[in-house]
Amino acid sequence: MGGTEHLTVQREGATLVLTLNRPEARNALSLPMLVGLYDGWVDADEDDAIRSIVLTGAGGAFCAGMDLKALAGKGMEGEQYRDRLKADPDLHWKAMLRHHRPRKPVIAAVEGYCVAGGTEILQGTDIRVAGASATFGLFEVRRGLFPIGGSTVRLQRQIPRTHALEMLLTGRPYTAEEAAGIGLIGHVVPDGTALEKALAVAEQINACGPLAVEAVKASVYETAELTETDGLAAELRRGWPVFDTADAKEGSRAFTEKRPPVYRRA
Repeated sequence: MGGTEHLTVQREGATLVLTLNRPEARNALSLPMLVGLYDGWVDADEDDAIRSIVLTGAGGAFCAGMDLKALAGKGMEGEQYRDRLKADPDLHWKAMLRHHRPRKPVIAAVEGYCVAGGTEILQGTDIRVAGASATFGLFEVRRGLFPIGGSTVRLQRQIPRTHALEMLLTGRPYTAEEAAGIGLIGHVVPDGTALEKALAVAEQINACGPLAVEAVKASVYETAELTETDGLAAELRRGWPVFDTADAKEGSRAFTEKRPPVYRRA
């Protein structure tokens, strides 16, 4: 699998690790990085051997948001990247998980700054781990900007509205402890160990039936805004077919035989 000069791609067993790689700019978003991210999401979903995705950042930072020079039209490296954006004007939103949801679980491993566009990408991930010194926040209003990566919609659905509005309207930084307290992240770990923890969570996911995992994730998002009655009906539509798979039979058989299951996505 590829990547770009601002995004590295690695395999860790059945996990694809995408690393934002502009440490000199605290991994601020660039066009090469966005193209690499989108390609990473697509490649992971198309490769049946990959069961989970970890998103992290190099050099002790996650992502400091959009590169404002790039936003102003400077520093947009590489004609091939500009051509990709011309071919798909929605590509940057897909890369930031605003207009795209991978079917594989996405785990964020956050160290250092995760602010502005970094916090917006974070809201598109499924499970979130942060080092103790990580910093979160939506700083856009402090710069006279709008957090248009989805935060005015998603944040209030993920944390209590009063906390969402405070984060959106004050533009202040939040510590990892505060972010965990309002439910924005799920784990706070010692600095430098977020990736290790994220990979450990990924391994637990990878040991499960991949068809079941993907159906469960799809059901959670599909039913989030439905009434309970409609949601339960949608859950049955997603869930019943899983019981008819060879993987479901293998899971039961492995439990009976007291051995690890061997799932084949069938």
